[in-house]
Amino acid sequence: MKPRKRIKTAVVGVGYLGRLHAQKYAALEGAQFVGVYDSDPARADTVAAEFNTKAFHDMKDLFGQVEAVSVVTPTEHHFRLGMEFLSRGVHVMMEKPITATTEEARSLVAEAKRTGAVLQVGHLERFNGAMAALGNRIKNPTYIEAFRLSPFPNRSTDVDVVLDLMIHDIDLVLSMAASEPVSVEAVGIPVVMPGKADFANARVTFRNGCVASLTASRVSKERARKINVFQPGAVISIDYGAQGLTVTNTIAGAPGGLNAQVDEDIAVEKKDAILEELKSFLDSIMTGRPPAVSGEDGLRALELAERVQKAFMGGRA
Repeated sequence: MKPRKRIKTAVVGVGYLGRLHAQKYAALEGAQFVGVYDSDPARADTVAAEFNTKAFHDMKDLFGQVEAVSVVTPTEHHFRLGMEFLSRGVHVMMEKPITATTEEARSLVAEAKRTGAVLQVGHLERFNGAMAALGNRIKNPTYIEAFRLSPFPNRSTDVDVVLDLMIHDIDLVLSMAASEPVSVEAVGIPVVMPGKADFANARVTFRNGCVASLTASRVSKERARKINVFQPGAVISIDYGAQGLTVTNTIAGAPGGLNAQVDEDIAVEKKDAILEELKSFLDSIMTGRPPAVSGEDGLRALELAERVQKAFMGGRA
């Protein structure tokens, strides 16, 4: 049997999350981990030594050496770095949000199509074990509520809470509602970062009648990552933090009596979401199958995120 090809990979940006990407590439059989680059050479050296790979001190030295990269840098650099690699036919795993603006995102998507390179976006919750266990249980949802709360992170402060946290749930809600958003009402409140919302709530109405309420906070005392989906005959509760899934089904009562609700706890195989994400990225490269979270998916999430941000001022977008 012919051995499976190993993809030459690297990580650009090895802060907290980038280091985790490096850790996974170093362990993946499908990856030949070429090295890491960071604007801080000392940090690149440290991470490279930890995972027995090479530290690149000039990003251009990666050109011609790698087939695929994870770009795990502040959002403001996503477009420039993405274009550098995609234009050379290098496959890109782009951390969310895809870019800082929808105009930039459209250009990245177009460049990936032009060169045939895979562009996958890091909407990590798609690879959560609870999502894998969910299957096709969501059918014609009428209301979706999402909560993503955390204490202040002291990182990712280049963007507001919409692009930092809420965008995860924006991506999930778009995939669940399976419809176009027609109106958005939102409020955003700066608490720690002047001029950047640290708390936000958005109400999104979709063309098919589904309504979603999304709450994101990075100034909460407790952590929560949950979505509840209400649909005829069932309420589906997904806990992304615990990787738990419960379906509360409506059971018909006796004639003339009341219906009842019965909880069904769904077995969930807990997943290392970053590992699964990178496995999926490499599989897309090797098989030619579309990425699980495409550049177009990242663009749609960013478009809705921008509408949420615009609604902060006028209340509706």
